[in-house]
Amino acid sequence: MQTQNIEQIFQDILDELYQVYLPSKHPFFSRLALLPPEQLRSPDLLGEIYLRYQAACHATRVMVYFIPHLNSPALRERKLKIISDDDSWQNGGIHHYQLSQAFANLGAKLTIPDEDFGSLDELQKYLDPTTANFVSLVQNIYPQSLGPFCVVEMFAYDWMQALMNALADCFPFIKQEPYFTECFDQGVEERHAQEAIELTKITLNKSPQLFTPTIEGANMMAMALDQFWSGLNNLLQDIHPHPCILL
Repeated sequence: MQTQNIEQIFQDILDELYQVYLPSKHPFFSRLALLPPEQLRSPDLLGEIYLRYQAACHATRVMVYFIPHLNSPALRERKLKIISDDDSWQNGGIHHYQLSQAFANLGAKLTIPDEDFGSLDELQKYLDPTTANFVSLVQNIYPQSLGPFCVVEMFAYDWMQALMNALADCFPFIKQEPYFTECFDQGVEERHAQEAIELTKITLNKSPQLFTPTIEGANMMAMALDQFWSGLNNLLQDIHPHPCILL
């Protein structure tokens, strides 16, 4: 592969993954939006959605500390800024606590305390098989290449918008929850996506031999995210089948 073309090839592959696996296109979000309010307000259902979503996000937040290749001082500094947005109190609360508070405000039954979201191996014991598989995959592939990191950061803004919009009809105040407002107002997730992709392009230019594992990791992550949303969609389908939604 020509080194001068590697950035464009990488970007083209990411663009294709974006078109194919964009989270907001997944039927989970439209099914969630159409769920009758009396069912959506169920503390148990909201609690299960929260547990799965928080577990998936927790896995990526934990494993971002282990992403490879960003070893020079300048690259470490840029990686740290991304981590700081998730795990720093500078904006009034880390994302984990903001998310648990948002779902508590919806009336969700939170079955696992915040501080029990620790070891990913232990966390999987509390999860359904689909979410447990996702957490396990993140744990295994994040340290192998920058591809999974790129895909998660690339999709985060879209799925957060889709989740907020799906809940907003039943819970209009969700749009004022800091978990959403701080990210959207400050462009946090969009900035993370740009940085993740730029950092990966820098790495691939320096080490073209990393291209294949990076693409393999990106593909695996995109498919795993799609399967994760399918698990949530199956949860909703079990309680409220809807013939108008194509699965």
